Amino acid sequence: MDGTVRAWVDGWVVSRGASPPLVEPWGYTIDMGLAHAVTRHVLDAVNDDVEERTVRKIADAVTGAGVWLKVFDDPARVGGWLGDGWSVDPETGYLMSVPLTASEAPAVPDGYRVRVWTRGGVTRVMLAAADGSWAARGQIAPTGRTAVVDQVATSPAHRRRGLGSFVMRTLAREAFAQGAERGVLAGTPDGRALYEALGWRVEAPLTSAHFTGAETEPSGVSALPAAWSTATSRPPERPGPGV
Repeated sequence: MDGTVRAWVDGWVVSRGASPPLVEPWGYTIDMGLAHAVTRHVLDAVNDDVEERTVRKIADAVTGAGVWLKVFDDPARVGGWLGDGWSVDPETGYLMSVPLTASEAPAVPDGYRVRVWTRGGVTRVMLAAADGSWAARGQIAPTGRTAVVDQVATSPAHRRRGLGSFVMRTLAREAFAQGAERGVLAGTPDGRALYEALGWRVEAPLTSAHFTGAETEPSGVSALPAAWSTATSRPPERPGPGV
């Protein structure tokens, strides 16, 4: 692969305020420090390069609840390699990319107010409705020549009005102005059609799995409590990358 996974990891940690990635023989470990998302393991391989023995080795070494595993391959294949205590997100994510080019600022949709700001290396776009309520949002984290789009969402009350396209075009334009040449994201099935319409290409499917805790042992040792992560509990205002 041409560094797309590493580019996504580098931008994602900036976007989410996570720890710098630790480089592993098989990929990257990212600490989040949240009860429901303590750590993420990301395999640096895609599609046919993903090896069953590697996925099993990583998964088998996990013993604590709240640990996540990201594998850029089909969940139907990867899910069978995970042992007890692992819960696989039923929705297939997608690793996607697009070349960034110079473009004119998109017109703000009628009846909406837009705000764009940058803080901590992350540029955010927000659209508010005429009554001041939230309508759409998104953010992008440029890390050199690559920029990672993250947490794009549209309110259910404001869908099919071009807000998602406006957010994506604005983020791409802002990142290009900051020197980025390529956009990367990990998106949901609901967002895929929008991104493809804007020129984004699928590089690989994405499996998201989290460890809920080992089964209770016969010796009477209690199993760890289950945990569910808001990272994949999709909000009702999807689509958007948020994995």
